[in-house]
Amino acid sequence: MIRVTRETHQAPASICERIERAGGRNRFGEPNFRVVWGGSRLAWIGGRWTDRDSSGQMIRESIELRQAPKYIPLDRWHIERWTPPESYGSPEVWYAQTIEVEDGTRIPALGPYPSRGEYEHCFTLEDSRGEFISLSPAACDWIVRAVEWARRQPRQMRRQAVAAREARRERNFDLAADAILDDAVPAFHSHPFVTVA
Repeated sequence: MIRVTRETHQAPASICERIERAGGRNRFGEPNFRVVWGGSRLAWIGGRWTDRDSSGQMIRESIELRQAPKYIPLDRWHIERWTPPESYGSPEVWYAQTIEVEDGTRIPALGPYPSRGEYEHCFTLEDSRGEFISLSPAACDWIVRAVEWARRQPRQMRRQAVAAREARRERNFDLAADAILDDAVPAFHSHPFVTVA
């Protein structure tokens, strides 16, 4: 039996309502901004998966879509902004750009086309040293001010900020992955959140 171990949390309704008032709603009646817990936020990932037992022995390999945590660090609150479906191009463009082939099997590496749009990362709630900050009324006030500020920024500035943030995130992820792989056995390829009981 495969058991996925992760810590999950829901943001308090009062904070969600306040952020929704600050950010408004999208055309589907959903909030433009939301707060999610890193370990609770899952995303589709398609490809080759290797499941291992607790001792690192391979149990099985499969080519499939799975949901896995979208954000690192897992133990932080993340603020997301809704992005409309047209931002991802047409379904044909989406699949043309995201399809991967594994052993002759075609699989969408980023999952199905986001026909209702998708929530994308805006920022992580943490202090200047990268330490945890609780989701509190004070943090909510800070988030609401940040959401309101983000809404007033010109589109070009937002795109530049997103590109810079993604470059930092990719660099940090690469550094963390290198550190993990330096400590891991050479054949380690399993997902870090999947254990087999």
